[in-house]
This record gives sequence, C-alpha cells and structure tokens, in this order.
Amino acid sequence: LSLRMALCCLAFSLFFQALHAHVDFFTSIGQMTDLLYTEKDLVTSLKDYIRAEENKLEQVKQWVEKLDTLTSTATQDPEGFLGHPVNAFKLVKRLNSEWADLENLVLQDTSDGFISNLTVQRQHFPTDEDQNGVAKALLRLQDTYQLSAHDISAGDLPGVVYKSRMTVEDCFELGKIAYSEADYYHTELWMAQALRQLDDGEDSPVDKVTVMDYLSYAIYQQGELERALELTMRMLKLGRDPLPERRRYEQLCRGEGVKMTPRRRSRLFCRYSDNGRKPHLLLAPVKQEDEWDRPHIVRFYDIISDYEIEKVKELAKPRLRRATISNPITGVLETASYRISKRRATVHDPITGKLTTAQYRVSKSAWLTGHDHPVISKINQRLEDVTGLNMDTAEELQVANYGVGGQYEPHFDFGRKDEPDAFKELGTGNRIATWLFYMSDVPAGGATVFTDVGAAVWPKKGTAVFWYNLFASGEGDYSTRHAACPVLVGNKWVSNKWIHERGQEFRRPCGLSEME
Repeated sequence: LSLRMALCCLAFSLFFQALHAHVDFFTSIGQMTDLLYTEKDLVTSLKDYIRAEENKLEQVKQWVEKLDTLTSTATQDPEGFLGHPVNAFKLVKRLNSEWADLENLVLQDTSDGFISNLTVQRQHFPTDEDQNGVAKALLRLQDTYQLSAHDISAGDLPGVVYKSRMTVEDCFELGKIAYSEADYYHTELWMAQALRQLDDGEDSPVDKVTVMDYLSYAIYQQGELERALELTMRMLKLGRDPLPERRRYEQLCRGEGVKMTPRRRSRLFCRYSDNGRKPHLLLAPVKQEDEWDRPHIVRFYDIISDYEIEKVKELAKPRLRRATISNPITGVLETASYRISKRRATVHDPITGKLTTAQYRVSKSAWLTGHDHPVISKINQRLEDVTGLNMDTAEELQVANYGVGGQYEPHFDFGRKDEPDAFKELGTGNRIATWLFYMSDVPAGGATVFTDVGAAVWPKKGTAVFWYNLFASGEGDYSTRHAACPVLVGNKWVSNKWIHERGQEFRRPCGLSEME
C-alpha cells in the first residue's frame, strides 16, 4: 500500500512539474538569467558539432587530393598502369571497399549530440508569449520614459553598461508585433526606424518594400493619407514588385515555393480515428492524413460518397449565384468584384493591412441547410462526430463551383481585431474552424494554398481538409491566410462549413496562453 501511495505521489509530482514547466520569462529578470546559461551551453554544443564536421571534411579533402594525383597519372596510360599487378589490386580494393568507407564517412551524421542537446533545451525555451511580452514591455518603456526609436535601437539608454544595438530585423519584428495589436502608432515608429537603418546601408534580409508596405499602412490608419501615398509611390519607383504575397500565391499555385524539410515532414502521420470512441465512428473510423504542421491542416479520405456529392450538386445548381465575400468594415456579405487586367489595381487590404490586389473571387455559390434534404443533415452530423465541434452554431453548408480560371485570392476566414462587426449579425462569435470538401478532381490547377507558410493542398474528390482559424485562446491564427488557385483545366466543385465559437466552450476549452 505504501509503495502504491509513493508511486501516486511521484506521479502527481511529475504531473505538476510538467504542468508548470514553462515560466513566463519576460516577467522576471532573475529567471531570465537562466536563459543565458542555456544559450552558452548550446553554443558550446554547436562548436563541438562544427569541429566534428570540419574534421570529417578534412579527411575527405585528403582522400580526394591523393586520388586526384593518382587518377591523373593512371589515365594517361591506363593499360600500362594496370599492367602492374599491384596497381590492379589496389584499384579493385579501392572501388570495392575504400570508396564504401568514404561513403560511410560522408553519410556519417555528426549532428546527433547537438540536436539531442537542442531538443532537450527547447523544452525550456521562451515561447511566442514571452517574445510578445518582452516586445510590449519595450514599447511601454519607450512611452513612459519618452525614448526615441533611434536611441533604443542604438542602445543609448541612461545607466546602460552593456550597450546593445538593434538590427533592422529587430526593429521590423517589434513593428510587426505592434501591428498585430492594431497599434499603428508604434508600428509607424519602428517600421520608420527599420527603414532608416536600411537607407543608411545596413545589410538585412528584410526587404525594404515590405517595411514601407507596413509603414505606409500604419500612417494611412492614422489618417495621414498624403504621407501614405508618398510612401506607396516610393515603393513603385524602386522598380520592384510591391506584392510579395502575389508572387508567393502564384508560385504555390504552380507547385513551386516553400518545401517542408525532411525533419518536419517526418512528424506528419496517417491514422484511423474514431475521435474518442464516437459511436458513429467505432465501426468505421475515418482516415486522416496530416498535410501541414503549423497551422495543423488535416485531410480526411473517403469522407463524402459519390452519391452525396451528386445530391449536394443537384440541390445547389438551381441556387448558384455569384459568390459573396464579407465586407471587412461592415461585416455585410457583398458580391465579389472581378476584373481581368494585366496590371491589377493595388490597394491597402483592410483585412491584412498589406499592399495587395483587390480581393477577387471568381465562382458561384449556394447555401444548403439540413432542412433541404436528409443528406445535408447526415453530412452535418458527420462533421460534428469527426471534429467534435458543435454544428448548431455553424454557418450553412456553402457549395461553390469555380468557372473558367476560377479562383479566390488570399484571405482569412476569421474576423480580425480591426473588424469588430465581423459576423455580428450571426451572434455566434468568430469562425473557429474551417471544413472544406473537395467534390471533384481537378486535372490542373485549383489548389488551396496557404500563402504565409507555403502549404499547398490539391483537390481530390471525396476528401476534405480541416484546420482551426483561432488558437484555443480565441486569438486569430494569421498563418491560416489562404487562397483558391485558378482552375487551369477541369471543373472544380467544393463545399465548406464555417464553424463558429459559440457552443464550443466545453468542446474546445480556452487556452491559457495567447498562442496556444
């Protein structure tokens, strides 16, 4: 009995240690000092890895230099060279065994020690919440003590002993965090500082056009339209594409762009799921496949039958109308605008704040409810079983058919902080998640792409994809910005369900961390 109690106590102790493993580092300098020793340990580990790699490379260089001289001599008179039996023996020996040894040397992974150490230490690293907390603290200090962005960036603070300068990337990151909070005053200050350092010649991977894009929109939001226009014209005079998202979107549609690393891909899995032994799924668990890790995008196979697809299309066809999009200012659905032009009009997107093309959606859509046909009710129930979310507060099933070159340009499904009236009429809160059925194969084009992270999901009839638009805390996940690529060949049919916050309180409890 005493042994059992001891084990129980140990289990509870480990549980609470795990529960409180993360510390809010930004709230205590004393606890933050531990991070310096963590980083020092990682630097030492990284140096060991570099030395091991250099040693391996040195052995390879010695080998190739020796063989370079030998093969140059041998190939001048191959028959004469091999006429010497020792040369013949050594050639066969090299190709049979020594080259294999070299192959093993080259393939030898010397990173194990460093990766293992990094993996262990990462459990104690600061989180996005810590980074945001420190950034907000810096902005708070700036206001309280009336410090200029230039002085902070140069490290010129009163009483400072260890002076530290900020790079363009640092200033840009601080400006982005202010921007995510709709704090356009501080966005302007730090984007302007980043631009000054770029203009002064500082080398940086941050693109000047991107900085000016954020800066001009922050100025525009504060009502200074002339200054915003001047910056926009300056961007155009640089002779560079002011639409980096447009480039990424089109690259992803062509199957180009970001590729997931093998290490990240190794963490994606296929599985059968009954979603916690849901009665409807016990005998026929659903087939899932991870398409992407962050945001977590899951594809479901054989999730809608051919009969159901045809019935949904049959019900939708008489009701198809030009697709609508939500006006980010009023929250009212409006008919999507469409224009064919080689030079698209550029505007500041009121949703993202970035310079972009006007939001175009080329498709027709219809809305279906469970009262229209038992098939729709059955589909709604299936979505509730599979996701574990309440469908009573979800929007009706939207069915869309894309025409020639049909597309939907980059957008978010959820309402942002500067859209207080988004979905207000529905009274069901923000869009917590998106479910998308593919109801046809598309021979070419028509992918669903996530422009911020580089994910591309290709249509496959009978499958569906699902992702959360909001973190468990209720904050929007900006990595879910996505688009429907133009259909190059074929006829694209999809249907989607936008699931809302209300009714999910006990099905997806609120997280304690902002980015959880």
